[in-house]
Amino acid sequence: MNHTRLKNLILCALFAAITAILAQITIPLPIIPISGQTLAVGLTATILGSRYGTASMIVYAGLGAIGLPVFAGMSGGFGVILGPSGGYIIGFILSAFVTGLILEHTKFSTTMAIVANIIGMFVTLAIGTLQLKFILDLSWTKAWAAGVYPFLIVGVVKAVIASVVGIQVRQRLTKFGFLKSGKQQTAA
Repeated sequence: MNHTRLKNLILCALFAAITAILAQITIPLPIIPISGQTLAVGLTATILGSRYGTASMIVYAGLGAIGLPVFAGMSGGFGVILGPSGGYIIGFILSAFVTGLILEHTKFSTTMAIVANIIGMFVTLAIGTLQLKFILDLSWTKAWAAGVYPFLIVGVVKAVIASVVGIQVRQRLTKFGFLKSGKQQTAA
């Protein structure tokens, strides 16, 4: 295994751990809490890109699925993924991929990261709301009211934070040789 691949795998594990830590910062709501998980997903995708960002979220979901208390509220287990909030966890994986892919096909700038993270937020919300609707047998109106609307404003704020911080961290990791410099990577 070469050094670059090893560094990337270490970063995947590190960002899975960061996601687990930020997941414990929660604001309780009736069905789905607001947590730091989505901030961590945005940071991960912005810094690591699609491939390793997705791998990091798969590691995070896998750790939770086997029962480690890495999800919001120190929860874990496959039952959480199959429960009302599980669609959001599944959505993190696709969100990291989409967010990273957008940045890789445009440029790693703060502006593009904000756009990519907002799109990623909607990916997470769509998958989460879909599962919420079917698990709780809600109407579409109630599913949107419980699964999307409470998260829009805070989601945009987290997308901006993830973008600004993520681009700065990515630039520093690249400067010090922890990430490869891509031809599309530029400062905003």
